Amino acid sequence: MEYVSIILTNILINNFIMSRFLGICPFLGVSKQVETATGMGMAVVFVMTVASAATWLIQKFILETMGLIYLQTVIFILVIAALVQFVEMVIMKTSPTLYQALGVYLPLITTNCAIMGVAVINVQEIYNFGQSTVSGLSAGLGFTLAIILFAGIRERLELADIPESLEGFPIALISAGLMSVAFFGFQGLFSAFLS
Repeated sequence: MEYVSIILTNILINNFIMSRFLGICPFLGVSKQVETATGMGMAVVFVMTVASAATWLIQKFILETMGLIYLQTVIFILVIAALVQFVEMVIMKTSPTLYQALGVYLPLITTNCAIMGVAVINVQEIYNFGQSTVSGLSAGLGFTLAIILFAGIRERLELADIPESLEGFPIALISAGLMSVAFFGFQGLFSAFLS
């Protein structure tokens, strides 16, 4: 039940984009097409999951045992940067078109506050290794759900008759706000289930 609670919370209730407002830069930048949004989402799922597991191990067995908690932010950023470099190399070799479509947003995963946020939240919530890994995985899936839904909306908006003053980024921001309100509705839906 504890893991189900973490999964539902990270995907729907406290979605990192829609509720916590972390990871907005790639959310707005890569969400013009569903295909590129899916690629970015999968990269974020991988990095968040592995980063959550790796940072938990580093926190528990290195930083806490050696009294180096003050280095947490620096160490976590280094771990995340190494993982993103690995993902970037894999995507460049396996899918050059996706690599080109993601452009500058792929290296920006390194500084994506959602990935750093999930690592820090795992420590603050005092999760064990399994909970941290599930939290990272579900947070990545929540990110992917939000970015793919938003990309689908933006693709439909390209075909819609929108007033000229709202075309492009303004209507995207309005749509993101409405999506955030929709995700906010999940809090009441699952509050009885999770208690």
